[in-house]
Amino acid sequence: MLGEVYAIDAQQEAAAFFRTSLNLFEKWGVTEEQAAMLLDLPLRTYRQWKEKSLAKCSSECHARLSNLMGIQEALMTIFRKPERAYSWIRMDNAAFDGVSALHLMLNGELADIIRVRRYLEAECAGG
Repeated sequence: MLGEVYAIDAQQEAAAFFRTSLNLFEKWGVTEEQAAMLLDLPLRTYRQWKEKSLAKCSSECHARLSNLMGIQEALMTIFRKPERAYSWIRMDNAAFDGVSALHLMLNGELADIIRVRRYLEAECAGG
């Protein structure tokens, strides 16, 4: 019973994250193809979810959405102006070997998304 409740809650959270990510991707200037890549989804599936609603989300997709939300939260903490937070994702960064965070995350690996989030959280912590 508890597992079923958690599964429902996780799906509801993922659906909320997905709806928020649509706005976030627009602010970041991310194409549909890039958004699908960030979520590790076939483009067709991404478009279906975007038009209708999120279907069942895998644990990895949920982790990707959660980390993308964490990235944006950290950016909004670091930068006072939202425009700066939204544009940072596309700026080349020495911390990522001279490429942008978006470029790094488009490698398609969850580990790269987590790397960006950890970097930003360390910056938030002063560090």
